[in-house]
Amino acid sequence: MTLLSPTVKSASLSPLLKQATPVVVDRALGSWIYGTDGEKYLDFTTGIGVTSTGHCHPRVVEAAREQTGVIIHAQYTTVMHKPLIALTEKLGEVLPDGLDSIFYANSGSEAVEASIRLARMATGRPNIIAFHGGFHGRTVAAASLTTAGTKFRSGFSPIMGGVHIAPFPYAFRYGWDLDTAIDFALKELDYLLQTVSSPADTAGFIIEPVLGDGGYLPTPPRFLEGIRERADEHGIILILDEVQAGVGRTGKFWGHQHSSITPDVIITAKGLASGFPISAIAASTELMTKAWPGSQGGTYGGNAVAAAAAVATLDVVRDEGLVENARVRGDQLQRGLIELAGDKPLLGDVRGLGLMQAIEFVTDAGEPNATLAAAVQQAAISQNLLLLTCGAAGNVVRVIPALNVTGAEIETGLERFAAAVNDALHA
Repeated sequence: MTLLSPTVKSASLSPLLKQATPVVVDRALGSWIYGTDGEKYLDFTTGIGVTSTGHCHPRVVEAAREQTGVIIHAQYTTVMHKPLIALTEKLGEVLPDGLDSIFYANSGSEAVEASIRLARMATGRPNIIAFHGGFHGRTVAAASLTTAGTKFRSGFSPIMGGVHIAPFPYAFRYGWDLDTAIDFALKELDYLLQTVSSPADTAGFIIEPVLGDGGYLPTPPRFLEGIRERADEHGIILILDEVQAGVGRTGKFWGHQHSSITPDVIITAKGLASGFPISAIAASTELMTKAWPGSQGGTYGGNAVAAAAAVATLDVVRDEGLVENARVRGDQLQRGLIELAGDKPLLGDVRGLGLMQAIEFVTDAGEPNATLAAAVQQAAISQNLLLLTCGAAGNVVRVIPALNVTGAEIETGLERFAAAVNDALHA
């Protein structure tokens, strides 16, 4: 009998997954990542806005560690667990008045889909209106609402029907002042309701308070207020996708609080648990009960360890004054970026709210300059600063520090950003 040698097997990550940096993490703490290369990197990506209290905040670590010794997975439609009860109480303290009913899932995409399902069931209407540049996720329904770039929604058609896209007041792109852009976008929304999706067929509007992957564009308060007026007039559900902008990132607890509106549904995820996967939608009990029985659920939604981490995160955000810190440090960051852009015409626009800031790079002709943005992002790595790009054309560099970033760390980041811009411009 012939003895066959064991087959040597190996596996690798999908080749479609491209790292923005070559860094392999050894450990991380606060605003800093320590690589296996022995280098110390200032992390202004925070896992795309996820590690809100910084890496491995001791109170979050301890809450998760303690919970893993009690119960890790308690499926919450089978048995209830204490961290989810506590998290619901904590969220009740910060949610807008009237949004008193919460459904938990794992990811932002899942929460977006739950909000769409709720709006359609509650109104009995088929259509959803989203806005140009919005990012709402990668699952099929969420991607159908996403126009931050074709890469998120192309190649797997047919995507979900009943979705219509209205213009966003992207004043810099249009070359207009902000009021002109808002007037245009509201007028076009009205025209869409007259010509494409009748109000009687429109279940919901969905919009981010600050566009994320679409380019870090704050949604103007007057535009949000105009959408709210139309939602009220026609009985349309207004959904605010706060996945990235929520939990203090913009210098308000919720990004929409820079305006006077209250949404019908809020979606939260990312920074809610400092890196543990959990998401939620919140609505009024009256609205939530209009969903069909059995339409909400999921095996891992509201996981006990993630919920415990979220409770600790909300406590840290409150106790350490991180919403106010995001406002103050965000102002400092924006001033520094404006000074950096200065007389450099290729740094076309500085914008953002709180610790959600960005620079849009352009050519001499004012067109999107993705090459320069990528060069700056890569040059920053050599300065031990981690950044990300975004925008439909990939020509925006976004800066996303942790909410507990210090003034000294902001200054260090600005110095390194300036060096990266100088290197890229003179390469």
